[in-house]
Amino acid sequence: MDLSASLLHPTPTPQSEEDELAWIRLLRSRRVGVATFFRLLTEHGSAQAALEALPEVAAQAGVKDYTPCPPEVAEAEHRRARFAGAKMVTWGTPNYPELLSEIADPPPFFWAMGDIALLHRPMVALIGARNASSIGLRMTRKLSQDLSDAGFTIVSGLARGVDTVAHQVALEAGHTIAVMAGGVDVIYPKENTVLAEDIGRKGLRLSEQPPGLTPQARHFPRRNRLISGLARAVVVVEAAAKSGSLITARNALDQGRDVLAVPGHPFDARASGCNFLIRDGAALVRGAQDVIDAIGPAIAADTNEDANASAQATPPQVEENARPKDKRTLAQTAALHSQILARLGPSPLAEDQLIRDLGDQTGAGSGDILPELVNLELEGRITRQPGGLLSRAQ
Repeated sequence: MDLSASLLHPTPTPQSEEDELAWIRLLRSRRVGVATFFRLLTEHGSAQAALEALPEVAAQAGVKDYTPCPPEVAEAEHRRARFAGAKMVTWGTPNYPELLSEIADPPPFFWAMGDIALLHRPMVALIGARNASSIGLRMTRKLSQDLSDAGFTIVSGLARGVDTVAHQVALEAGHTIAVMAGGVDVIYPKENTVLAEDIGRKGLRLSEQPPGLTPQARHFPRRNRLISGLARAVVVVEAAAKSGSLITARNALDQGRDVLAVPGHPFDARASGCNFLIRDGAALVRGAQDVIDAIGPAIAADTNEDANASAQATPPQVEENARPKDKRTLAQTAALHSQILARLGPSPLAEDQLIRDLGDQTGAGSGDILPELVNLELEGRITRQPGGLLSRAQ
């Protein structure tokens, strides 16, 4: 089906609690990821209609006895979020941040606790090592303070080390947003409980995961794409050569964001990732002014009331460049997953070789294959190993 015409229709955003529950059910249904969610929503006009069609769509993709997410599961998620004081922010509504809507795989909705208006302020992500050095933490304090004073909201992941200090300083100096890997009401790590509670009152916590979910390793890469997706730039203070911070930096580059890094001593493993980034073209950061010079000064955000009034006057449109570009059918996606898994075994295979082999076999390009490798990795079906190697999960 050609979606180019249907992408111009107004976004079928939730208008009631019943609609919100349908969005939750659709996204939480088995084998429905972000790209599939948006494709189904576009093809069927509403989440409820997509849910009704989903068993037949799954059957056409070779999945028998398919059952969408039960209503009770969605009701429990909605109820827990309401009890925690979290608000559902859905794609295409005035509260949804514009920059996040432009990434390749924007979350159809996320849960937010705190000041929703912060989603419309200019943001800079400040991330780095959990075991940061004392000088790294000093640099984090200075950057967070000066960027906050310059009008930027600091985004980070509430992790130990650099994230913690970035949030603490920004909370005192201005505004901060914590993007969480688990449920928005589940504090991790526990030692940041007081900080997280303060952010929920004075800043903003958000997560695309269901409230109550304890974060696991596979959730953090998905969280990282939101950190970079929200921000105009990502600043890495300290990071090892293989770290979550570098995943966020890669996400930022893929999303067209500026990536900047603080250099470190060549003998310090905690600085090796930053030094690699600078070697590969990331802007070197000596202070907040370097960040501002790279991306420009903070632009005063419109008030939330103005944003709401504007959105009501002109209903949000589903623009093609703000939608995931994947137009494959479920059957084609399932077939590609099968072909990927068939070529992988317990022995690691180079990712580049896998892409070449699949391209020769199927005609699929790297732009088709790479997102599905990420999806399979996040589903726990393949394992990524050092050196760009992949293997099938056992």
